[in-house]
Amino acid sequence: MKLLELVGYRGQTSIRTECIAGLTTFLTMSYILAVNPDILAQTGMNKEAVFTATALSAALATFLMAVLAKLPIALAPAMGVNAFFTFTIVQSMGVSWETALTAVFIEGLVFILITAFNIREAIVNSIPLSLRYAISAGIGMFISFIGLKNAGIIVSNEATFVMLGKFNAVSLLAVGSIMLSGILMILRVRGALFYSIIICAIVGIPMGVTQLPDNFSPISLPHSIEPTFLKFNFDQIFSLDMAIVIFALIFMDLFDTIGTLIGVTAKGGLMDEKGNVPRIKQALLADAIGTTFGAMVGTSTVGSYVESASGISEGGRTGLTSLVVAGLFLLSLFFAPIFLVIPSAATTGALFIVGVLMISNIPNVKLDDISEALPAFVTMLMMVLTYSIADGIILGMLSYVIIRVFTGRYKEVSLTMYILSVLFILKLIIG
Repeated sequence: MKLLELVGYRGQTSIRTECIAGLTTFLTMSYILAVNPDILAQTGMNKEAVFTATALSAALATFLMAVLAKLPIALAPAMGVNAFFTFTIVQSMGVSWETALTAVFIEGLVFILITAFNIREAIVNSIPLSLRYAISAGIGMFISFIGLKNAGIIVSNEATFVMLGKFNAVSLLAVGSIMLSGILMILRVRGALFYSIIICAIVGIPMGVTQLPDNFSPISLPHSIEPTFLKFNFDQIFSLDMAIVIFALIFMDLFDTIGTLIGVTAKGGLMDEKGNVPRIKQALLADAIGTTFGAMVGTSTVGSYVESASGISEGGRTGLTSLVVAGLFLLSLFFAPIFLVIPSAATTGALFIVGVLMISNIPNVKLDDISEALPAFVTMLMMVLTYSIADGIILGMLSYVIIRVFTGRYKEVSLTMYILSVLFILKLIIG
C-alpha cells in the first residue's frame, strides 16, 4: 500500500483499471523500442546498446514521473529529437555521436537547472506561438521524409534532387506498413503502431527483408550498454555550433514536454480549476533527469509521450499507470532479439504516422496573416529541404525577426529572439 500512496493512488479508480491503462500506454508507445535503435544506429552507435539504453531511460524517467509528479504520463527517447540527433548533429554537421551525446548530457543538466529555478516560462514565452507550432509540424514532415528515404520509396536524382524509387521487396513492405498503420489507427486499435511493426516484420521474413540470425531466440539476457555508456567527448562542446545545438535540444525538449503535459492532462481532466498542470515542476524534473541519465547510458533526449493519452482514455488517472509502464519497459529488456531484427521498412509506417499526427498543429498557425504564415512555412519547408531541423529553426526565426523589423513591428520581437538572431547570423556566416 505504501507504493500505491507513493504514486498518488488513493482509490479514485481501481488497481485493475490503472494496470490496463499502463499496458495500453506501453503498447501504444513501444514502437520506440524498435525505431530509436534503428535511427541512432545510423550514427555508428551500437544498436544493441542503444536498445538497452532506450528501455532503461524510458523506465527510469517514467518511474520518476510516477513517484514525483504522480501523473499517468510515460516518457521515452523522443521522436523528432532522435532524428535531429542522427541526421542533423551527426550526419549533417559531421559531429561524432560521442560529442552529440555530450550535448544531450549538457542539455539535461541545463534543463534540470531551469526547472529548479522556474525560468522555463520565460524561455517559452520568448518564442512566437506560430513558430512553436511550425517547428512541431516541420519535425513531423522531416520524420516522415526520413522514413520514406530509408525505405527507398524516395531516392536521389541528379536532375530533380529527389524522385520516386523503384519498387522492390523493401519499399513494398514499407508501403504496406504505412497503409496498415493508418488502417489500424483509423479502426482505433490500441497499440496500432506496435502491431503494425510486428506484423510487417513477420511478413518481411518470407520476403527476405527481415533477416533472422541463426539459432534465433526471442528471449535473451539484456544487452550490455558498455559500447555507449559514458562515451562523452567535450572537445567541441564550447564551439558556436554546439551552443546552437544545445539550445535547439533544450528548445525542442521544453516545448514538446510542456505541450504534451497540457494536452494529455486536459484530456484526462487532471488540470486544476485554473487550467494548470498539477505538479508540472516535478513532471519537468522527471523529463530532465531522464534525459541526463539517457545520455549517460547512450540515447538521445527523453521526453513525455502524447501516446499516454491512450492509457488515460482507458481510465488511468494516477502515477500507478506510469509505474506499470516503467515495469513493462524493464521487462522488454529480455525481449531485445525481437525488436533488434525488425527492419527499417517495418518501422516506416510508425515514422509516417507520427509525422501525420505532428502536422495537426498547422491549423494553429494564423495562415491568413502572411507575417505569421511565411516564417512558419519557411521553418517547415526548410527542415525537409535542408535535411536539418536546426537549419529550419534558424531560417524560420530569422525570417520572423526580419519581417517584424522591416514592417515597423520590431517591438513584437523579444530580446531573446534578437540575441538568438545575431547568433544564427554568425552561424550562417561562419558556416
